[in-house]
Amino acid sequence: MATVVLDEINKVYENGFHAIHDLSIEIADKEFLVLVGPSGCGKSTALRMVAGLESITGGEMRIGDRVVNDIEPKDRDIAMVFQNYALYPHMTVYDNIGFALKLAKVPKAEIDTRVRKAASVLELEKYLDRKPAQLSGGQRQRVAMGRAIVRQPAAFLMDEPLSNLDAKLRVQMRAEIAALQRELAVTTVYVTHDQIEAMTMGDRVAVLKDGYLQQVDTPQNLYDRPTNIFVAAFIGSPSMNLYAATLSVTGETATVKLGHQSLSIGPDALAARPGLRNYDGRPVVIGIRPEDFEDAAVATGAPADRRLSTTVSLVESLGAEIMVHFALDAHTVDSGDPDAPEETVAITAGSERKANAVGRFDPKSRVKLRDELEVVVTTENMHFFDHDTHNAIWD
Repeated sequence: MATVVLDEINKVYENGFHAIHDLSIEIADKEFLVLVGPSGCGKSTALRMVAGLESITGGEMRIGDRVVNDIEPKDRDIAMVFQNYALYPHMTVYDNIGFALKLAKVPKAEIDTRVRKAASVLELEKYLDRKPAQLSGGQRQRVAMGRAIVRQPAAFLMDEPLSNLDAKLRVQMRAEIAALQRELAVTTVYVTHDQIEAMTMGDRVAVLKDGYLQQVDTPQNLYDRPTNIFVAAFIGSPSMNLYAATLSVTGETATVKLGHQSLSIGPDALAARPGLRNYDGRPVVIGIRPEDFEDAAVATGAPADRRLSTTVSLVESLGAEIMVHFALDAHTVDSGDPDAPEETVAITAGSERKANAVGRFDPKSRVKLRDELEVVVTTENMHFFDHDTHNAIWD
């Protein structure tokens, strides 16, 4: 087992494109780290540099106590699981799993022991004589995992291994991979564009954008204390609602003006974010997660200064919860995620812009399309960002 250290790693291609900028992450022994970000953010490039499949332009890469910048992939003591599984179609499951050991001239008896042990762990014993074409997508993915396991590497590298599976199987397999990694206790670097996958699997998650590391932290800390607007919007589904607003601070409380409406911020929220006092009378960006909106008809007793008036534009009933879309007369703020859907903006009389919001409501709510609605906001959970830098406001 080993630590994996990326120390100010850079990648610049021959055409001048700078794909990775000064990336520094230390992945602890036995840790499961997930690299996540939108398409083209550099996460797969970073993983391929760890594997040795991409050259390193600058910085230092260490696996264990070795600097591996110029070491061939086969000598790095890592095993990689690819997006397309990369199985040999003419070989049986048994031969696919054991092929790397055969190349390494491991004795046949040991190959047999390792292959059968991996097959047992992955529940593949009855498929050992089959070829990949006779397997389902989930079974092929397990074979690719088995091929990595038998090598007993210092680290596993996984490049979107679940992307070819259907939604239900993905949920099952991500739980299996996370449990397997804990059982094997092997340092693992896992790449995905799916933030739900990242949040449910990783001990820590590193968020990348345009080749820059935005934040690396535990999944819960990324959700609760995002460092900037991009991380705040990228982590969480549905995405955080972001609006331009104006802050007013009076004593131990504050008020946020959101379009033509206002929300009161209590003393506890202000005390948790003392930096807000520097923004009195200034524009800020506020973030409200969908679960921090609720139908006032359900959340009875909420004070009037924590409510917003609006109109329902769409209701999505999911059984355990209701996703309610509604309009607020405030400007949305672009999070900078190139994969995010474009904001839909309704134009009302006088060309006033009304930004769409989405709330995760209790199923007891009986709201319907075009209903006039009072929404209660849990303002103590609201996020605040600098209007110009888009960095979170805390201290």
